[in-house]
Amino acid sequence: MTEPDFLRTTRASYDAMAVAYTEFVDGALDAMPLDRAMLAVFAELVRAGGGPVADLGCGPGRMTAYLHDLGLTVSGIDLSPQMVAIARRTYPHLRFDEGSMAGLDLPDGSLGGVLAWYSTIHTPPERLPEIFGEFHRVLTPGGHLLLGFLSGDGSLRTAEPYGHKVAPAYRWPLDLLAGLLGRAGFETTVRLLHEPEGGERHQQGCLLARRPVVPRPVIASHR
Repeated sequence: MTEPDFLRTTRASYDAMAVAYTEFVDGALDAMPLDRAMLAVFAELVRAGGGPVADLGCGPGRMTAYLHDLGLTVSGIDLSPQMVAIARRTYPHLRFDEGSMAGLDLPDGSLGGVLAWYSTIHTPPERLPEIFGEFHRVLTPGGHLLLGFLSGDGSLRTAEPYGHKVAPAYRWPLDLLAGLLGRAGFETTVRLLHEPEGGERHQQGCLLARRPVVPRPVIASHR
């Protein structure tokens, strides 16, 4: 099966920028109390339900390690071999594997939680439903998903291209992204939108969702 162009582009870009990107994000979470609060809520919910967590698009592994420190059994998966190599060197006590969110090498219902922290932003809008379908597949009923992403200003009705410094990326209005999660079978429980802070240029969004214990109808996407 031919690999989509956006995956090849994203992998090559992050391989080339792996060291610089790692230095750029080092310590960034210290100045982001809202992000830490959402991660803490996610960790508490997952601990209550049980099951391991996958940090998808883990990059250099900083969020994987943070969730580990919050008491979760967690591993990281990233498209970029260079990112995975850095994560393994930095956090040798944790597991990191190469892989794609478009086709996870994980059994159905095997996870209690999925973290996708700004890792879906490089996915073209027409491919995002299949990514969310993969998240739904690998989560156990009752499992939780936490998404961090670049958001719009509330007036956008579609995803908007964003001038990301590493690879092509998209900004999403909260309601639009929550709607896609709903069509993939998720229930959104928390929506967070906050204004730019630090060196950020745009609003930032966060969605916490769960795979219902009682299945809900999944609306097939048409491409």
